[in-house]
Amino acid sequence: MERQTQWLRGVLDLAVLALLAESGEDYGYTLVRRLDEAGLPGMKPGTLYPLLNRLDSEGLVRSEWRAGSGGPGRKFFLLTERGRAVLAEHGPQWTEFAENATAVLERGMSS
Repeated sequence: MERQTQWLRGVLDLAVLALLAESGEDYGYTLVRRLDEAGLPGMKPGTLYPLLNRLDSEGLVRSEWRAGSGGPGRKFFLLTERGRAVLAEHGPQWTEFAENATAVLERGMSS
C-alpha cells in the first residue's frame, strides 16, 4: 500500500483536476470517495485538503463555502479555466509517461 501511495502522489493533482472537470464541482469528502471508486484508494483527507488549498492558491481551482441543508456548511471546489488548461497540457504528458513505464514493466515481467 505504501508504494501505491507514492504513485498516487505523482498524479494526484491531475487526478483531482480531472475529477473536477467531470463533475464541475465537488467537496473534499466526495473527491476522496471518487478517487477510491476510480481505483486510487487510500487517500486521506489530511493529504487531499492541503492539495486542494494549494491548487486554489495556484488558481487551478476556486473554492466557495456553501451552507449545508440541515448540517454544517461545505467547501466546494470548482475547476478554473487555468486548471482546465493545466489538465489539457499535463494530462497527456502523464498518460505518455504512464504508458512508457507500463511498457518497461511489462517487458521486465515477461522476461
